[in-house]
Amino acid sequence: MYDPDEAQTQVIAAVEAAVVRLVQITDCHILATADDRLHDMDTRQSFEAVSRAAVENSAGLDLLLATGDLSQDASASSYQYLAARFEEIDLPVFWIPGNHDDDAVMRDHLRANCIFAARQVLVGNWQIVLLNSTIKGAVGGCVSPRQLEFLDSALRAHPERHALVCLHHQALAAGSEWIDGKGLQQSQQLVDALKSQANVKAVLWGHVHQQAHQRIDGIEWMSTPSSCIQFRPGSKSFAIDDLAPGYRHLCLYADGSIETAVHRVDATGGDRL
Repeated sequence: MYDPDEAQTQVIAAVEAAVVRLVQITDCHILATADDRLHDMDTRQSFEAVSRAAVENSAGLDLLLATGDLSQDASASSYQYLAARFEEIDLPVFWIPGNHDDDAVMRDHLRANCIFAARQVLVGNWQIVLLNSTIKGAVGGCVSPRQLEFLDSALRAHPERHALVCLHHQALAAGSEWIDGKGLQQSQQLVDALKSQANVKAVLWGHVHQQAHQRIDGIEWMSTPSSCIQFRPGSKSFAIDDLAPGYRHLCLYADGSIETAVHRVDATGGDRL
């Protein structure tokens, strides 16, 4: 598992505006070759459509968050492909691994001038804390005691900044029995830790291939659709939905307020919602 002692802080000094604009793309499930498919979907094509729409339809973006399961098979070639695509986007990209990823392979091959493995990002009046919730060899995840220590340290180091906390696995149950059985172990520990910090304004994740948004005790809790296949909400067993791929756009304001929307994208890259 990622060692918080290796955490890097990235400061995007140029962003001093009243609002920080970003997009989240998650669960891309890129495969080793362009001919490979995931449940009959070309995940490279869908990723390119989603990432293109996210940039073209979101003016003034400051950064992109890639929140895990970027690869389906953890292959070097899948990360090399992603690195090339992210470099074309020409935005700072911050990533965390998901259960299908290999953190070491990512660090070796998901590399370009715009791609960062930083786990703390200072931007405008905000800090973004990126947690590794993966357990090697497991589908489900956890936030280890060392990760919780890192989170607490990061939040206490910048009490003047509003905080967005990101991880791969769901912090709150999605309401689908099968995926919640493969979610975050001891999630209440993380929820309690976040609620105890007054500067935490939002928590963002992927993994569930569904969108959700709840406001609880002043914190926005959000999941985002996959850039490829979607899981059917409320299902007891694995089921694929017919909803289109998507991404989430967020505006983080200097006063701590947030505006966010999920956008769906058709196979040719047209923004649907």
